[in-house]
Amino acid sequence: MTPEPEDEINEKNPRPLDEDDIALLKTYGLGPYSTSIKKAEKEIKELAKKVNDLCGIKESDTGLAAPSQWDLVSDKQMMQEEQPLQVVARCTKIINPNTEDAKYVINVKQIAKFVVGLGDKVSPTDIEEGMRVGVDRNKYQIQIPLPPKIDPSVTMMTVEEKPDVTYNDVGGCKEQIEKMREVVELPMLHPEKFVKLGIDPPKGVLCYGPPGTGKTLLARAVANRTDACFIRVIGSELVQKYVGEGARMVRELFQMARSKKACIVFFDEVDAIGGARFDDGVGGDNEVQRTMLEIVNQLDGFDARGNIKVLMATNRPDTLDPALLRPGRLDRKVEFGLPDLEGRTQIFKIHTRTMNCERDIRFELLARLCPNSTGADIRSVCTEAGMYAIRARRKTVTEKDFLDAVNKVIKGYQKFSATPKYMVYN
Repeated sequence: MTPEPEDEINEKNPRPLDEDDIALLKTYGLGPYSTSIKKAEKEIKELAKKVNDLCGIKESDTGLAAPSQWDLVSDKQMMQEEQPLQVVARCTKIINPNTEDAKYVINVKQIAKFVVGLGDKVSPTDIEEGMRVGVDRNKYQIQIPLPPKIDPSVTMMTVEEKPDVTYNDVGGCKEQIEKMREVVELPMLHPEKFVKLGIDPPKGVLCYGPPGTGKTLLARAVANRTDACFIRVIGSELVQKYVGEGARMVRELFQMARSKKACIVFFDEVDAIGGARFDDGVGGDNEVQRTMLEIVNQLDGFDARGNIKVLMATNRPDTLDPALLRPGRLDRKVEFGLPDLEGRTQIFKIHTRTMNCERDIRFELLARLCPNSTGADIRSVCTEAGMYAIRARRKTVTEKDFLDAVNKVIKGYQKFSATPKYMVYN
């Protein structure tokens, strides 16, 4: 029998499914309790999430599973079975790097050299030539990369907490602050200016001047302002008992500084180690000279210095070695002279900012009465004026107290003043 033309049309253009047909299709292959089971599963998931939220443990937060899934006993057993790494070696060379069959030449001190492979927990990108590594005691396979060995006394030199001194607390040094900021802050904040001109920014500054003129104070203000790592070294710390110790400390100091993104190294009282070389016939100064030569080499030697700014402070620039002072090592020499009248007035205002003083004290008059005095002298005057007020059992400091203090400190202690003596050298 031939099919009728109506049936042909129905086969070619089937009737669209309505909602009842779709619901019927969805139930295909489902058991009688499928919907209730799905509903129960959904409720269980929601409850588990709620419990985890209440516990405060999220896998994304800590990388841990929920506490209910921890197996502390097997973890403890696994840790006990792990062999401790008691061998520290140095990876001296990589054979066939960036390939699957890469091998590593390690040097274990006082034992031997070995060619070894990598452990399971280390990727090839973690290991570089010259790096310290931890190896196991059986096959000497590399198990863990180690940080460079730096003397704890060198690590302690890093200034962790920022000093509370700002540029506003440094009086009478306007030009010096400008010069210092050009060297330290400008290359860090606007390096593109130097790149456009095609010059390298100055990398070293020597601050020199009589004692008490604010050299170390300005370095503290610089440490406060910059986000760079600040390392403070006192010259005499690098003078050690044994041969080569001071030079090693300098090397480790600059190695630590190079590992930071940007670093400022401040050598205070650099004349302790930077003195001009001479032979005293006994050899007593040889070790100090070796330390100084290591600093000279690190400042501008064979290796690039990197983004390290060096500040040095001294009150005897005439004793320093010419090799240390040449441009390229110390590009800028900033003189901290005695403050002028305006500077002395400003220093008086800075030190009396936190004091209980009477209102109309003539600071300019006081500044005129303190000729050729340093910032440290003026601070001493303010302290002494406070002592006069305490002695008289008053709660405020009067102008008469300041005048008495000027007579006592500036006039009376004239013979102890180091300024005239040092002005000869600076």
